[in-house]
Amino acid sequence: MIIDCHYHLEERVYPVDRLISEMQKSGVDKIALMGSIIGPFEEPPRFLVTVLQNLLEHSLSRGLGKAFITKYTDQGELKIMGKPYPIETDPDNEKVFNAVKKYPDKFLGWIFVNPRGKKNQVAEFEKYKDAKGFIGVKAHPFWHHFTPVELAPVAERLAATGKPLLIHAGFGEEGNFEALLKKVPDLKLILAHAGFPYYAETWAKIKSQKNIYLDLSQTTYTSEKMTRKAVEYFGADRLFFGTDGPFGFHGPDHQYDYGFIKRRIEGLFVDLKIREKLLGGSFADAAGLD
Repeated sequence: MIIDCHYHLEERVYPVDRLISEMQKSGVDKIALMGSIIGPFEEPPRFLVTVLQNLLEHSLSRGLGKAFITKYTDQGELKIMGKPYPIETDPDNEKVFNAVKKYPDKFLGWIFVNPRGKKNQVAEFEKYKDAKGFIGVKAHPFWHHFTPVELAPVAERLAATGKPLLIHAGFGEEGNFEALLKKVPDLKLILAHAGFPYYAETWAKIKSQKNIYLDLSQTTYTSEKMTRKAVEYFGADRLFFGTDGPFGFHGPDHQYDYGFIKRRIEGLFVDLKIREKLLGGSFADAAGLD
C-alpha cells in the first residue's frame, strides 16, 4: 500500500473529489490528512527554491537561508515572495475527520494541535483520538512559534496509544525536540522535511534513536539530494513518503503537481524493496497500521 503520510486538507487548492482523482492518477492508496495551516500562496520559482535549499543544507550559509523563510508581519503573517499570508492558529480538525469518515478507504487523519492556540491541545486530542482513521498528532513549532516540549501534555497521552507525533521543527528552541523526548522518552516522533532545518546535524543526533523518524515531504525544504542522502544514511526503515500537499512544485498546467515527490522517489531508488518501504511500508509499521 502506498501512503502519503503528510498532506494538508486545503480545499481552496484541491477539493476532496479532485484530491481523490489525483491519488488515482498518481497511484497513491491512502493519504494521512491534516488541517491547513496556510491558504493558497504563490509558488516561488524553482531556481530560487534551489538557491534556498543550498543555503539551508550547509551550516555556514544556513543563517542566510533562515533569513529568507522567517519573515513575518507585525500581525504574525508569513511573508512569501514579499506577500503576507495569514497563519491559521488552530487548523481545522473537524473538516479532516469528516473527510476520513466519508472516505475511510482513502484517508487517515492527524489531529493538529497548537499549545499556544485558542483550542486546548489535550481537549483536541481527546475529542478525536477515538475517531475512525486516527493516525497521530501533528504540530508546527516553526510557524506557531513554540518549543516542542510544550507538547508534553498531549505527547504523554499519545505515547500511550503507540501512535506518532509529527512535527515541523524550527530553528533554535523551536527545534529542540530533545527536551520533549526527555519528558516522554517512549514517544514515536517524526521530524518533517528530512529533519529541517538542520538536516545532517540532526541525523547524527538521532541515528541511534529508533523511535525517531523522518518524512521526505516538501519540494522547498527537501531536495532530491537530501532525499538520496537520507536513505544512504538511515536506510529506508525510518523514512516516509509524504507530499506536504497541496503546496509544492506545479506541473505544466500551472496546478500543484501531486505526483512529483512519488515520482522523485521512484526515480532515485531502483531497488523495489527500498521503494516499498519508503512509499508506505515503513510508515505503516511505525503507525501500527494493519
